[in-house]
Amino acid sequence: MNATRPTLLMLLLLALAGSASAQKAPVIPVAQVVALAETQYAALLRQYPDSARHPRSTKEDGTMLLTSSRNWTSGFFAGNLWYLARFTGKDYWRRRAAARTETLEAEKNTTNTHDLGFILNNSFGQGYELTQSPKYREVVLQASATLVRRFNPTVGAIRSWDFAPFTYPVIVDNLMNLEMLFSASKLSGDPSFAHLAKTHANTDLKHRFRKDHSTYHVLDFDPATGQLRKAMTHQGFADNSCWARGQAWAIYGYTMLYRHTRDPRYLTAAQQAADYFIKQTSKVADRIPYWDFNAPDIPDAPRDVSAATVAASGLLELSKYVKSPKKYYGAATAMLSSLCTPQYLAAPGTNNFFLLKHATGNKPINSEVDAPLVYADYYLLEALWRYQNYAALALQ
Repeated sequence: MNATRPTLLMLLLLALAGSASAQKAPVIPVAQVVALAETQYAALLRQYPDSARHPRSTKEDGTMLLTSSRNWTSGFFAGNLWYLARFTGKDYWRRRAAARTETLEAEKNTTNTHDLGFILNNSFGQGYELTQSPKYREVVLQASATLVRRFNPTVGAIRSWDFAPFTYPVIVDNLMNLEMLFSASKLSGDPSFAHLAKTHANTDLKHRFRKDHSTYHVLDFDPATGQLRKAMTHQGFADNSCWARGQAWAIYGYTMLYRHTRDPRYLTAAQQAADYFIKQTSKVADRIPYWDFNAPDIPDAPRDVSAATVAASGLLELSKYVKSPKKYYGAATAMLSSLCTPQYLAAPGTNNFFLLKHATGNKPINSEVDAPLVYADYYLLEALWRYQNYAALALQ
């Protein structure tokens, strides 16, 4: 390649800084974060060699919280290792990613969770993209066939949780599991997986957003009639508040849906969700959201870097599809710039070997508050990959 030829990313950055009044786009230290991830995860693997136990967070006593493959977060660490394989090209990380991935295979037949996409698409799906392994393809297809068993045609959506007090809950997080169904249609040639994903998305779209384009976390339906019983916020401050990570899931989820379908309704939903998120985070100097945008104790409320990383990754992709990318690209890079500072990024050997500090898991029950979260790391690495490869992604 001619080193003097401007890339699409360079042209985008020039466009973002095109006017005299435009703020200079931050340069994100991707290489330094990848080097930190190599250091942290190599140390984690040495200290916790059991590949069937998956890092999730830090316990209140400061020790590592490890989970079984059944936990909804179990696939993220394998996904993190696959991203290191992508960034570095090292066989070491491919082998470590494969070892962690293969311990998750049994979950392809698990019917009591909607989180098979989180567990298996972020591990086997990532692995398939890099290796084209027929075994990985089979796992994605079987997991998708299992997931669709939770679909109720009367409701028109995949059921999320199976516990009280909900009747037929559909949570905003569930949008993320639809990506595996689109992959299954592509891998198998069977359009039914994608059709069901779109049906779920259309049901979600009818009820997910308030008039100001903030999101409800939970939509609870009557499975016999398909009517919405109640819209609420389970992990946020209140039913009428906006849980930050839920808003980020909506940005990411509807952007992904637009990528697979080119349905303009999904692009509009993604933009509206993004505009609300950006409006709220613009009130915060470093752009890292509080755990709930309506938390009563702001500015003393906990931050949530997981909401920031999910949103940043979604916003980077969203900026590819809109006529004026500056707002969304700029918001993503502003958050990434903050996340890559010592305020949020761990020093080597600290933070139980996770990358990011100051995440919030489930504040209403005081679980994983001001703690690392493996999925915050995952979406940070994904956002950095998208940032680094923006030119290639924009051409897809």
